[in-house]
Amino acid sequence: MTRFIHITSAKFPILPGEADQIINEGTYGKALAEYLTDRLRELGYHAPFFCCEDWGWWVQLDGYPFTFGVCIYGRACADGSLELYLSDGATPTRRWSWRRFRFVNTGADEAAGTLHNDLVAILCADPDVHVHATDLDSPFSDEVLMPPC
Repeated sequence: MTRFIHITSAKFPILPGEADQIINEGTYGKALAEYLTDRLRELGYHAPFFCCEDWGWWVQLDGYPFTFGVCIYGRACADGSLELYLSDGATPTRRWSWRRFRFVNTGADEAAGTLHNDLVAILCADPDVHVHATDLDSPFSDEVLMPPC
């Protein structure tokens, strides 16, 4: 199951011109996408690009036999700051194999778990980032299942 991380930080504002790039109003997070692309590359991930989607921002991670990346969901607060949520964007962990005539594990569970731990470590190590939760069931949820950092 995908776990969501909830953060806030003045380090990730709405960037100039970002409002013209987003597909749906309020789906900000470009500054966080840029930041994570750089940090994940430092950890050895192959992050060739990030882009805006209709639901938020996507950081592509290549080198896996399935679609994989980081999903970033942002919402603007009344004071202009952003509440940001992120999670892995792994495809389903099992797929049907006609050759084996059964469901087979894609490896997405393990990759998603590693990515989640790496994202938590990146965000908790940055003193300018406030991590509110690391184990939410959905974005924009106030239910905290696991304490942050």
